[in-house]
Amino acid sequence: MKKIDRAEQNPAGIRVRFSPSPTGYLHVGGARTALFNWLFARKNQGAFILRIEDTDVERSSAEMTQGILDAMAWLSLDWDEGPYYQSRRQALHQEAASRLLREGRAYCCLCAAGAHDRLCRERNLQEAEGAAVRFRVPEGPVSFQDSVMGVITVESDGIEDFVLLRSNRQPTYHLSVVVDDIDMRITHVIRGADHISNTPKQILLYKALGAAVPAFAHVPLILGPDKAKLSKRHTATSVAAYMEQGIVPEALRNFLVLLGWSPGTDQEIFDTDELIRAFSLEGISKANAVFNPEKLSWFNAQYISRLSHDRLAAFLKPEYEKAGLWRDSFETTQAAWFRYLVDLLRPRSKTLLDFARQSRVYIQDEIEFDRNAAEKFLKDPNTIAQLATLSDRLEALSEYTSQSMETVVRDLATEIGVKPSVLMNAARVALTGQTVSPGIFDVMFLVGQRRTAERLRNAGRIG
Repeated sequence: MKKIDRAEQNPAGIRVRFSPSPTGYLHVGGARTALFNWLFARKNQGAFILRIEDTDVERSSAEMTQGILDAMAWLSLDWDEGPYYQSRRQALHQEAASRLLREGRAYCCLCAAGAHDRLCRERNLQEAEGAAVRFRVPEGPVSFQDSVMGVITVESDGIEDFVLLRSNRQPTYHLSVVVDDIDMRITHVIRGADHISNTPKQILLYKALGAAVPAFAHVPLILGPDKAKLSKRHTATSVAAYMEQGIVPEALRNFLVLLGWSPGTDQEIFDTDELIRAFSLEGISKANAVFNPEKLSWFNAQYISRLSHDRLAAFLKPEYEKAGLWRDSFETTQAAWFRYLVDLLRPRSKTLLDFARQSRVYIQDEIEFDRNAAEKFLKDPNTIAQLATLSDRLEALSEYTSQSMETVVRDLATEIGVKPSVLMNAARVALTGQTVSPGIFDVMFLVGQRRTAERLRNAGRIG
């Protein structure tokens, strides 16, 4: 059977790119831009290209590049081509500048940085050692239809003759991005609204190089709760930070897509296929979006409650390993026990980190006691004696089930003339060290028959 490639599936030839600069880890704003590009490509059976714009040699690093790639893979934003590295394409950029010089669309400039007065433009200098190359901005307005912002027009007298090649022959951002977009046949440029001011210059370059101008869609910025630019003083700003905080990728992706985009319905939770079907550039708002950490926490809890056990367990294993709690038996002989534990903790966990923290009491032999809880529930000699009796009876059970455990507790409470809750509260502290826990019989099951008996019997030693 013939393999159908994307070009055959996509006769319109839609091609988009995400082009981060590896001067830092992937910012949530960049991740949202990548997500919008990815969704647009998948919706239209197009190609999603990854291009690393690493021309800022001093600030770029291999570590940051790898961090970007890891973050995108974590978010399942798979790319069809790349990663391409802009720093390896400088000969192509320089040739484009030379072509513009030959055609009179650019000129050499010997002015000191920041002192350009257009005299070099009148002198019509050719290539000269130590000269920068500037684009000759033509007269007339530059207008374009932005898929999000509408028609935008800028008068050319407000656009300076911008630099294409610096005096050291290094290409500038405007030249590199346009030449690469042309070479990669980019049809749609979806990026942050902070790039709107760059667009008129780049449109002039597309035209000067005889290339079709791509469609532009500038998406709104992400602001902090105080409506200022999102920064670390508001919340974590990198995808890597949320990975470390126990956010699941599905939750972060769902949260990010709704920052500045609406499906036109009240639906909030989307699986991947639903997102692809629903996404459109028309659904992107012109207004800036506000990052709400509480809403992200809600999304994360929703996804934790919905993920399959195998998917959730794959996320949890590294967290348990970091906490020193992982046992290989959780995947073999204790698989059923581990599933029981995970399911019990799902509704009590907002992040992946919550699972390991709450699991410690069930996995380790040693537990930490809340001093106030121990003082309140484990100081009365009568209570200690009652827990010792409960220990003996639970240890003697031939079948250790929730029903048999409950029968033992209630029968003992009736026998000694106390409410069952009195025994249960004291047992909870003896077993977990805390006054709050899942249901006491779930706790007894997870702690196990032997260790439950030991902890109840040793309650009087807590001092």
